[in-house]
Amino acid sequence: MIAIDDYVVDVLMRDLVGHDRRMVSFLVYLWFTREQERVSEKEQRKGNVVEASYRQIAECIGVSKSSAQAAVGWLVKRKLLASTKKTATATPRYKVLTPWRDYESRNRSRT
Repeated sequence: MIAIDDYVVDVLMRDLVGHDRRMVSFLVYLWFTREQERVSEKEQRKGNVVEASYRQIAECIGVSKSSAQAAVGWLVKRKLLASTKKTATATPRYKVLTPWRDYESRNRSRT
């Protein structure tokens, strides 16, 4: 079972699906959240990255490769996903970002 922040369902889903009209982006975000959690459990560490090609993402979610590519681009632009590559032709490595947690922790430390 995957643990999902209430924020993801209550706010992010409405924002990505309703406002931005990027339903695939929401699905990609959920998939990466699950994959990152799976990697963390296997490696016994928090915050691991997920290495995945657009083809792999598309096949796992059930969308076209171009849809997966556009969704990843949108999530990176929205700063919900970080992407790095070792070389220009390497498979990208992704890290799921949770800016609402950072925002909450900053506000708590101010008070």
